[in-house]
Amino acid sequence: MERPPLDIQVKTLPSSPGVYQYFDKDDKILYVGKAKNLKKRVNSYFTKKHDSHRIGVMVKKIKNIKHIVVNSETDALLLENNLIKKLKPRFNVMLRDDKTYPWLCIKKERFPRVFPTRRVIKDGSEYYGPFTSMKTVHTLLDLIKGLYQLRTCKYDLAEEKIDAGKYKVCLEYHLGNCQGPCEGYQTEEEYHSNIDHIRQIVKGNFKDSLIKFKDQMKGHAERMEFEDAQRIKEKIQVLEKYQSKSTVVNPKINNVDVFSIVSDEGFGYVNFLQLSHGSIIRSHTIELKKKLDEGDQELLELGIIEIRQRFNSQSKEIYVPMHVEVGEDLKVTVPKLGDKKSIVDLSTRNAKYFRQERFKQMKIVDPDRHVKRIMAQMKEDLRLNEEPRHIECFDNSNIQGTNPVAACVVFKDGKPSKSEYRKFNIKTVEGPDDFASMEEVVFRRYRRLLNEDQPLPQLIIIDGGKGQLSSAVKALDDLGLRGKIAIVGIAKRLEEIFYPTDKYPLYLDKKSESLKIIQHLRNEAHRFGITFHRQKRSSAALGTELENITGIGEKTAVELLKHFRSISKIKSAKREDLEQVVGVAKASLVYKFYNKEN
Repeated sequence: MERPPLDIQVKTLPSSPGVYQYFDKDDKILYVGKAKNLKKRVNSYFTKKHDSHRIGVMVKKIKNIKHIVVNSETDALLLENNLIKKLKPRFNVMLRDDKTYPWLCIKKERFPRVFPTRRVIKDGSEYYGPFTSMKTVHTLLDLIKGLYQLRTCKYDLAEEKIDAGKYKVCLEYHLGNCQGPCEGYQTEEEYHSNIDHIRQIVKGNFKDSLIKFKDQMKGHAERMEFEDAQRIKEKIQVLEKYQSKSTVVNPKINNVDVFSIVSDEGFGYVNFLQLSHGSIIRSHTIELKKKLDEGDQELLELGIIEIRQRFNSQSKEIYVPMHVEVGEDLKVTVPKLGDKKSIVDLSTRNAKYFRQERFKQMKIVDPDRHVKRIMAQMKEDLRLNEEPRHIECFDNSNIQGTNPVAACVVFKDGKPSKSEYRKFNIKTVEGPDDFASMEEVVFRRYRRLLNEDQPLPQLIIIDGGKGQLSSAVKALDDLGLRGKIAIVGIAKRLEEIFYPTDKYPLYLDKKSESLKIIQHLRNEAHRFGITFHRQKRSSAALGTELENITGIGEKTAVELLKHFRSISKIKSAKREDLEQVVGVAKASLVYKFYNKEN
């Protein structure tokens, strides 16, 4: 697969958390970084002026960008740390020793403090790290402090000193951030139980903490201590959002390759994650062109063989989303639950993002190919006889039954053609009758296109269910167009696609591009129709007062409002100014109406 230019690679990155990797012209790793928003972070390297000479040199060497999408910023921080340790990129190396990296310290004390430090002291304390930045440590500390109350003071809390009443609780106790071990309000056993849970959280294992908090929440609820139960529930929610396990996998998962696939009508995209000691050390995605309408299983098998040969993989086991035939020497696992399933899901997610980026790149580099792909996909998804290059969508608007109007929006090659949008005043229907209104506007629209010998659309979309669709079909029948133009209805609630001759609706994948284009059409028609309806209501409301003047009609009222812009300016206008707009007779009527006392 040909590598796209660097600027296009940057433009098409996802706006998701993840880790990015820079490579030089020889595909040697230059730098590994993490980002809350990959697109913004990487783009900043190429748009900002860098004060650091080192960064400037690195940016000039970048020729290729790879990335791994993860679920959260915390995942990105942990994955970055793993990759830097494994790959040792040239520009990640700081010109200082490891003591300058931040660590998380659990101090060796009777009531241990937990704090960040850049100095590792061999005093029996526990140090977790090193981390690539202090932000990583603070992210973990914020999580820990939200779950457990720990002391921050540096007092020597020896048992005899506490018994002697040497210390008094400080503001942290009164704020609820500490449980007061300095005055004996918290036992050493209870405090160390919290420290044990913190150790597990730092390692990415928070199962024990969840069990403990759930038991506490149930206990509070049984005792009807609902405020305390809610407080524990909030801690559980915070802990469940901490998803480091999606990146730092179960340490028992060692030397395994993970593969997944997503595909469309023309290509398959196979993602590869390489795992070692519970950590992701490589991610790569390839694009495979379909030649004979191959299925996902066949493409995945081809992709696995290609990638393992390319990276000379020696792994004896692979995780995949479906069964594949890749030889007897390789153990194939199709996980259904737990850590293994999570890592396959993460691989699938990366494959989907890669596919989206290829579409974005294609849109820039080869827009014709992009349009052809979209149109071919819509033809297949909607079971059409031809590609819907020209689509029209209709929507009715009659809020509270007043000022009924309708809108028709036009899309060419999947994009809005706003100069061809049309709005309709309902002429032949009395009251709020959506079905009759739809029949009228569809008939008027295509009668005019036929009379003017204009091209007809390949697809008509009706915003509404089977009732509205039936009315539109009747209009096509009357014009002799039934069967010559494909027509469907879309119902708002479940995004159901209705066909005239099928009593069962079609449900498209919620993430499919065909549904997104249909939703875009429907939303545009709704927006355009509502805007027209509001303008009409506004004009009617403003004109009401003027039309109450005997001898003044709608046309005169509109002319006055267009010129003076408001009723108040009309009221205060001189007779001569009114005469210049509507003539002497009507100006006299308006002037006398607003100047009766004079």
